[in-house]
Amino acid sequence: MANVDNLGRIFNGISKTQKLSGKEWKILGQEQDGSLVIGWVVESHDACEIQEHYCVGLYLHGENKIQVLYRFKTLIHIVQATVNSGRTLLGYVSKEKVYLLADTLESDESDMSSLDYRGSGMYKAYIVETSSTGNTVPIVLTKASTQQTMIQFLYKKKEHSSIEKFLVFVHHKSILLYQVQLNIIENDEKVLDQSFSHDILVRAFMWAQWDPVHQSLYFIHHRKPQMIVEGDTEESYDTELLPILSCLQFHDDLPHETVLNIPLNLPQLPNTSSMPCGGYEDDPIPLRIHDCSLDLQVVSDPKGLVCICHHYLYQPVRPPMLEVGGIEESSNTVHFAYSVTLLHHGCVLHCVVPGVPWSQARVLKPTFIIHREQHMLVYAPGLFTHLLDVGLSHEPCCHVLMGHAPPQASHLVPLLQPGGGLTLDLRALDLVRLVVSPRMLLDTFRQDPCLSTRLAILHYFLVHAGDMESVAELLGIVAENPFDLTVPQIFQEVVIGGAYASTQKNLTSEAMPLVTLLPLTTIQVAADLEVKAQRIMTLSHEVLWNTAMMLLSPQQRLVPYSVDMWTRLWDQLARRANKERIRFQPSQVADKLMVSLVCYQPEALSRSSTPLSPGASLVGSGTLADLAAIAGSRKGDLPFYEVENCTASKQEHVISVNLRELSMHLLKSCSKQTPMNVHVVATRYVAAQLEMCKQLCLILCQCASVDPHEEQERGFALIDQLDEGRRQVLFSMLERFYFAVDSLAFPLPQGFTSFFTYLGYQTLSFDMFLQYLQRHVFELQVDVMKTIMADTDDSREGVWRKLRLLQFLPRSRAKRLLNQWSHPISLMIRAREHALNVLSGVEGVQTRGYAQQRSRGPQLCSRGLAAFPSADRLSPLDTFLDLLTAKASLTDLDFGLLIEATITSTDEFLD
Repeated sequence: MANVDNLGRIFNGISKTQKLSGKEWKILGQEQDGSLVIGWVVESHDACEIQEHYCVGLYLHGENKIQVLYRFKTLIHIVQATVNSGRTLLGYVSKEKVYLLADTLESDESDMSSLDYRGSGMYKAYIVETSSTGNTVPIVLTKASTQQTMIQFLYKKKEHSSIEKFLVFVHHKSILLYQVQLNIIENDEKVLDQSFSHDILVRAFMWAQWDPVHQSLYFIHHRKPQMIVEGDTEESYDTELLPILSCLQFHDDLPHETVLNIPLNLPQLPNTSSMPCGGYEDDPIPLRIHDCSLDLQVVSDPKGLVCICHHYLYQPVRPPMLEVGGIEESSNTVHFAYSVTLLHHGCVLHCVVPGVPWSQARVLKPTFIIHREQHMLVYAPGLFTHLLDVGLSHEPCCHVLMGHAPPQASHLVPLLQPGGGLTLDLRALDLVRLVVSPRMLLDTFRQDPCLSTRLAILHYFLVHAGDMESVAELLGIVAENPFDLTVPQIFQEVVIGGAYASTQKNLTSEAMPLVTLLPLTTIQVAADLEVKAQRIMTLSHEVLWNTAMMLLSPQQRLVPYSVDMWTRLWDQLARRANKERIRFQPSQVADKLMVSLVCYQPEALSRSSTPLSPGASLVGSGTLADLAAIAGSRKGDLPFYEVENCTASKQEHVISVNLRELSMHLLKSCSKQTPMNVHVVATRYVAAQLEMCKQLCLILCQCASVDPHEEQERGFALIDQLDEGRRQVLFSMLERFYFAVDSLAFPLPQGFTSFFTYLGYQTLSFDMFLQYLQRHVFELQVDVMKTIMADTDDSREGVWRKLRLLQFLPRSRAKRLLNQWSHPISLMIRAREHALNVLSGVEGVQTRGYAQQRSRGPQLCSRGLAAFPSADRLSPLDTFLDLLTAKASLTDLDFGLLIEATITSTDEFLD
């Protein structure tokens, strides 16, 4: 948020150029094209006397000039004005202060409301033909009234039409639609015909707002409910009136129509026309008719986004105060609250900020403005900035609460300008750009440790902004405290949000409905939150009942199925009402893998049967094999080699289960979709899972000061050359990465398992390393075990460690490693296993051919033969060999292995 400029300074510069000599600039209204109706005071010198008169003009932002519409001969207090599309007619409302004594007022009960408006002012509406000289005479439209009065021209698509229409609002009384005729005289000049006709659109209303973009009129009136809820009596409905928000849609050549009727549940609504709050504020932008007891505003977007924003203050029942002075302090504070009714999502968001001083809260009004199509920005100067995720792309769930910015003004109003985000302080005429910059979000992420806020900021950059550089910077902030318990969930948000954003790119329009079934975020939808960003805010979510019934359907419109904001809103609600679709949950895959991975044997799988196989059959475009090639395009960026030394990796098993479960979920939830579209979306999403895991792994390595692009080595060699501090940081980051990805059942990059295991072996103590093995965090692949076996010496401690690690391996893998280990212990273990197989009758187990048979001739002649008895006694080895030959043939026995193992055992024992 930053001040762009000041309209007063701009107007002064233009007045000097156009010689208008104006002062006391004031904004009187805003038209559909964004031009501003302004008023100012002009001084004139006549016979040594300074005279002041009032002028009304139109500020054309694009041309940066002021067009004078009418010059009054005297000073007049105008609160609001409007001009027709041809700029030939000017409508305005004046407000003159009156001071009436109580005894001069009549006591007629029909006019008792005047007692409440003493000293507030008398409103009167006029219309006049535009003339810079002021020769035309204004025509009075309404009698002087203490009720707030406003006027607004309707817009025409056909400029040649001679009929002009405008609305006149009188608070609590009526909304009138006037129709005037412009007669054409010489030189095609149009002159106003003073014979007016008008119709009453609304007889009694308590609030109204004009939407210039869509030419719609919103108003609130009281009406009896049309339906009786079971258990209630008709008598209770005879006296109870419900506030109803209605909307009239105006057309150029057709009559208006009511497109919306929605009951409201608004607190503190007055039941009478009295104003306990004190008066009107007369803000012409946005054009609203209301008193200060109801601060409500409708914010809409042409794509079908309609939000009803209601701001209010209240003081709840106070609990007992234990501290001295607490009661007095609490009595001076109120709850600053607002609700945003999202008609396009059929829900209401309630936000409450407690403990705001009354002196500050009573003058503050939040500004509601659409921010970059998918968000609503709620700005309360001096309190907070709230970024609500209310767009049409997905459910409202990822909201960001930021700390307060310096108070620019008590209230900022939005302007209709290209690009949006431009607001105006009506008092100081300061232009303020309300835009949430990436730097603001990064600062909030660093300062606010709240998990929901951090996840929402990540969601913003991943899904809406597509800014991976900012995501990397956010993860750098997380890396500063890797032992925080929220770190794994932050990593999960990155891979889930990134996979969702990557999948929805370049999809066909037919397959796009399936994107709504993909996982979106780790934040729970429709959950109540309590966020603390210098102040505590409670946010709750309430679902509306059947919002589509309150809207006029496309076939009931004056022009059936004509596309506009209301038909788009209807389509949005219809898609929600057809079927409440449930997004796919990664826990479905995790539950399946908990069972299947128990029986997982990589050696038993065939690579040709897995979906990521290079030789897998491809059906059409966009298959998983194609997308896997795209996901692997970054090969070489990671700090390890993306290869697996087993026949089929665990990654392929995880991918196949993800693909199967996601495809079944899409088929069940969206039966109208073709299998081809389901296949495309499922394969793209699974490939995006792998790609996001690779990107996250790379970013975390860079956060740990291990940049693969700058290191000379990769894999195990890289770990060996790292100092202890960098190894500790890298291990802590990758450990939380592994936990986050594994709990989501997302595929890990190939080669990560071995790299992570060896990193843990070099970082942790051996006892701690064994605990990780026992809990299946580390996996002893062949390449890891070969490296550990080669790096560990054959001391008594080293031998014990090798034997301890071999116990964690599958039997076949351990046998291969024992064959390559040239140590006496290896001989003994292999000989015992060979004898066990022979004695137990296991067939096909042939241990012949084991290499590294050591020559032990000299030892047999010395200490080795001492283990055998004399010739007159039977040798234990001979007895054992006789037992083996009785169980198996001589061709099945490896006498060399058995004899050498026996001698080695005797040699070791004699030592």
